[in-house]
This record gives sequence, C-alpha cells and structure tokens, in this order.
Amino acid sequence: MKLNNLKPAAGATHNSKRVGRGEGSGKGGTATRGTKGAQARAGYEHKTGFEGGQMPLQRRVPKFGFKNPTRIEYKAVNVAEIEALAAATGLQEIGMEELVAAGLVGRKDLVKVLGNGEIKSAVTLTANAFSESAKAKIEAAGGKAVVNE
Repeated sequence: MKLNNLKPAAGATHNSKRVGRGEGSGKGGTATRGTKGAQARAGYEHKTGFEGGQMPLQRRVPKFGFKNPTRIEYKAVNVAEIEALAAATGLQEIGMEELVAAGLVGRKDLVKVLGNGEIKSAVTLTANAFSESAKAKIEAAGGKAVVNE
C-alpha cells in the first residue's frame, strides 16, 4: 500500500451538486429553486414559525394558564426520610448540610418538610418551611422544628 494508491471507501464521497452553470448541465436556469417567490431569491430567510403564509401554530393555539413570577419553589422532604436519615446516621440535629450530604436535596434548594410517614426519633430539624402535620409529628416525637431564615 502506498500513499498514491489510497482512495476513500466506495460510496463514502459524493460529488457536490453544481447548480446554475448553464442549461447543458441540467441544473441551469432556476438552479433547482423552482420559479419565483422569496425562496427562489438569494438571501432568503424565513421567520421562526413561518408556515408559508398559513396561520402559524403558535397563533392558532389559544393562550391559557398563568405563571406566578413570585412563586417560591420548595424541595419536599417527608418526615419518613428524616426518620431514615436519623436512624442511619444517629444524628440528633439535622440541618441543610446533613440533608445535602444524604442526597435528599441540592445545595441551593429551599426545603419544606412534609408530614408523610412516621417519625420516632427526637431530632432538632432545621428547614426553610414545615407543613402543620410535619411540625406536629416532629414535636410529638420529642423533637424540634426550627424554621431557617
């Protein structure tokens, strides 16, 4: 094998379509663009969502709903998960660092503790918010629910 013998594999390369090079080429005249209209002209660019003059989808579909710009998004953690964490680690005080280390929440998440499940450990829990049922269950088990500001 020599460098002057090397060729690409069969079917790996294609000849480029040379348009607008005279009638004899078979692709002269309109250069495969059809006749007339914006798409036949040089520099044609359509707007995003343009459907050739038909009413575009984003205008055909009705608007609905509402996104509250001041909504505060909390990551939910149930008391059952707190109980499992307390049983596994033996901690008496659980805060954001412990929840992040356990993989229950992200570092930047706001945490709300919800009352799904049971808790038997008397733990002091620090979070951004608590549901009424979660607070009642934690305090009934002898623990404390501290709201982190």
